[in-house]
Amino acid sequence: MEVPSRPNRFLLHPSWVSVLAGVCAALHVGKLPPALPVLQATLDISLVQASFLLSALQIAGMTLGLAVGLTADGIGLRRSMLIGLTLLAFASACGGFVSTASSMLWLRTLEGVGFLLVVMPAPALIRRTVTAQQLNTRMGWWGTYMPAGSALALLCGPWMIAQAGWQVWWWLLAAVSVLAWLAVWWCVPIVPRASAHVDDAWTKRLALTLKTPGAWWVAMAFAVYSSQWMAVIGFLPTVYNEMGLSASATGLLTAFVAVVNVIGNIFSGRLLQRGWPARALLMFGYASMALGAFGAFGQWEGWSLPPTFSFICVVLFSAAGGVIPGTLFATAVRVAPSEATVSTVVGYMQQWSAFGQFAGPPLVAWVATLVGGWQWTWAVTTGLCWLGFVLAFKIGGLLESPSKLQQVPV
Repeated sequence: MEVPSRPNRFLLHPSWVSVLAGVCAALHVGKLPPALPVLQATLDISLVQASFLLSALQIAGMTLGLAVGLTADGIGLRRSMLIGLTLLAFASACGGFVSTASSMLWLRTLEGVGFLLVVMPAPALIRRTVTAQQLNTRMGWWGTYMPAGSALALLCGPWMIAQAGWQVWWWLLAAVSVLAWLAVWWCVPIVPRASAHVDDAWTKRLALTLKTPGAWWVAMAFAVYSSQWMAVIGFLPTVYNEMGLSASATGLLTAFVAVVNVIGNIFSGRLLQRGWPARALLMFGYASMALGAFGAFGQWEGWSLPPTFSFICVVLFSAAGGVIPGTLFATAVRVAPSEATVSTVVGYMQQWSAFGQFAGPPLVAWVATLVGGWQWTWAVTTGLCWLGFVLAFKIGGLLESPSKLQQVPV
């Protein structure tokens, strides 16, 4: 049984440190794309090997998300985060010395495990270190960790690689992970584990999670969101390159579209705190993503919106869609069947999110190949958003009837 640690010595609240640790972990997700052309040249990486490097973290999330969530609940939230940051720092530091694609792939997989160990316990840590009045707002901030980290990597990575080389970029992020480790060790207390003895065994925590309908709905809703967001953001540089934009302009515009996602996450927490129902926020987010993709990519007989308005639609797609992850993280801590299964539910969400990120881009690419362009991308996102509407109603029904939050046989 863990006991509370020493008092927090810094003014920075443990929940904010958890958010910053998540941003640090997301930096490692986003550090590879800016370096990929240089890595292909210096390490003689083929296109197929490059695709595996890009998808390594998604594969780790798809296969290990639930398992790592169970582990985080079992070993302790703070300890899990510290181990994850250690793995990220170690793998990134070693990455600067590798000379083969296979070595980089193994280290990338290790980073995937470290990433999961950091982000799985964070929502539970936040829940245990803030008041009930602060929870929704802080969960909205937590939802920003991925777009914030990815945008920072997209903005800083190209400049750092051009100035000092990709190895220094890897070592710099290893140093950032060490600083994050120190911040967690110093500022985040050891929170006591949930006292319910029924949750002690991992098999019982797993069964509780899989028997809880809310865990399924929030996980699938996250997959519906992540699949289309990753597909649009992932192919946006290709779309802008085909439009004749320079590499620097393409990188800047893509980073901007990613970072505005933070706005939606922050507002989701504020709106939940003001009494907005989760169902309404989720439906607003999915509707905005459908409308944004329709305006950005829709074409009929050669007609389409001017590039400026098309870009505004992409910004709408990302910014308004950002209310979805913030809402789902806040919902996950409510639908978890017990205190001891919050990280497990988040792990299940991460597993489905990784599946969405893995499957969404190929689906959009397949449709684009069939029709010979990106003009039907909106049809894919609209179909996913309709599924999101159904899931939003399911989640709303659970939250409006507390008795339904209890686990049911599956």
